[in-house]
Amino acid sequence: MKLFVLSVTCLWGALFLCGSVSTTVHHHHTTAAIMKEAALTYSGPLPCDDKFDCHCTFNHQRGCCCAANQMFALENSTFHRMMSLWHQIRLLEVSVKEVTEEIAVSFAATMEPSNGDCFGPFTTNISIPYNSIRLNQGYGYNPALGVFTAPRAGVYVFTFTAYSNVGIHPVTGMPNRLYHKVQMMMNGDVVASMWEDNREDMEDSGTQVVLLHLRRGSQVYMELMSGRNLCGSKQELNFFSGYLLYPDLAQ
Repeated sequence: MKLFVLSVTCLWGALFLCGSVSTTVHHHHTTAAIMKEAALTYSGPLPCDDKFDCHCTFNHQRGCCCAANQMFALENSTFHRMMSLWHQIRLLEVSVKEVTEEIAVSFAATMEPSNGDCFGPFTTNISIPYNSIRLNQGYGYNPALGVFTAPRAGVYVFTFTAYSNVGIHPVTGMPNRLYHKVQMMMNGDVVASMWEDNREDMEDSGTQVVLLHLRRGSQVYMELMSGRNLCGSKQELNFFSGYLLYPDLAQ
């Protein structure tokens, strides 16, 4: 009961001194003076876990509030939370911008031999120049070298088709030897291959789809093995393509 009375006294004192109503006290021993004195001389615990400060209310300027410390703490906490949220939003904005600005990475190209209808044979392994470009978003593919260089880290999908048509031998009337082997290279290592060696078919083709995780600057290209050839390429059936499936933000 004593704490309740003191709470009412403090609140009344706060309203009296912090409010907008001015009161002129003509007598020293008024009710307000008695309540003020009782509140200031009280040495027991304050209500509401010491959240009220009657001394602040009765002795400071009119704008003083019993909850000033709490309000300051709340304001400070809110400010720091807002700054933290702003920082997180900025990081999210940067991440989204990084993803969307360079996500259009894709290419598609076919091979057009410059001499005759066959590419090869050669005395060494050689990269296949798919020089007829149909698509090159992000400009990662170099048609002069036949090499794709990843403009950013991520998971990529690559597709290649190896086709060869060696025709019929003019004397025997039998198919010429179908003899080729192509392989997909990533930074000098073989990741996929396809080969054919027979005299039963004069033409044949095969297609592979390869999923690779690349770092920025990694290179992928197709290679023809030494001593072998691809013919019938004027039909543009030898095909090499790739695209970024999703980026890797950690790299």
